[in-house]
Amino acid sequence: MSTTTVQTSAQVAEETPVTSSPRRVRGRGERSPLATTVTHGILGVASIVAFFPVGWLIFLSLGPDKDDYLHPSGIWHKMTLDNYSFVLQHTGFWDWFRTTMIVVGGTTVIGLILAATTGYAVSRMRFPGYRKFMWLLLVTQMFPIAVLIVPMYQIMSQLGLIDSYLGLILVYCTTVVPYTAWLLKGYFDTIPFEIDEAGRVDGLSPFGTFGRLILPLAKPGLAVAAFYNFLTAFGEVAFASTFMLSDDKYTFAVGLQSFISEHDAQRNLMTATAVLIAIPVAVFFYLVQKNLVTGLTAGGTKG
Repeated sequence: MSTTTVQTSAQVAEETPVTSSPRRVRGRGERSPLATTVTHGILGVASIVAFFPVGWLIFLSLGPDKDDYLHPSGIWHKMTLDNYSFVLQHTGFWDWFRTTMIVVGGTTVIGLILAATTGYAVSRMRFPGYRKFMWLLLVTQMFPIAVLIVPMYQIMSQLGLIDSYLGLILVYCTTVVPYTAWLLKGYFDTIPFEIDEAGRVDGLSPFGTFGRLILPLAKPGLAVAAFYNFLTAFGEVAFASTFMLSDDKYTFAVGLQSFISEHDAQRNLMTATAVLIAIPVAVFFYLVQKNLVTGLTAGGTKG
């Protein structure tokens, strides 16, 4: 007669080894809490360092006296917005603003059209000498501005474009188009050629393919090129001070020089104007930032 041994639940529990909960394994690319804290700390310090010059400029613009920058601690007790009201009401700020927006807008649009069509033509078409043409564009960037001013001034003088918006826009285009054409050519190379073939199959002309199929796909690259054109024309001084002779046709960059003379410098008004000048750039950057970030990183993610 066999005997069956019955174990109670307590006995089973005693005999079963107790195992600890499995240790969590970090996924690939996941940082530890310490690494995350250190990274955030470094980024925070870098942000403070980057913002400090801007914050300091804003702080100095609130000082009412032109020598307050020598004793910045005294600004805390006499902060005022009088510098801004004086700049807006008693200087040529609005004339500078009008000139700057016309020149910057014209340079951005015309330069973008020329660069986009040039970059697309070199990217898609194999005409005789296309490689030499692109290298020629690159060579034009090697000449310093001081060398280019004299021949450009002679050409613009013969065309009657001195002290005109169109003349300065064309001069800026000679600076921005070669670089942005190279930039957009590289971006067009990342767009599959099959899209052009599909456009031709659907009966689109080369211009129709370019305008309806390629440009929508190239928005990030166009945003980067437009931002480069905008900043180049916005902050340039040498060409603007040479080709624009009338006081009411100064750009912002040239207008700032009016606050400095041989024996005096109104730094309180200059800093207030610099803060106001930064607003259009910040607005433009806000409008294109999404496509701008994508365009700047596209070269590393496509190919």
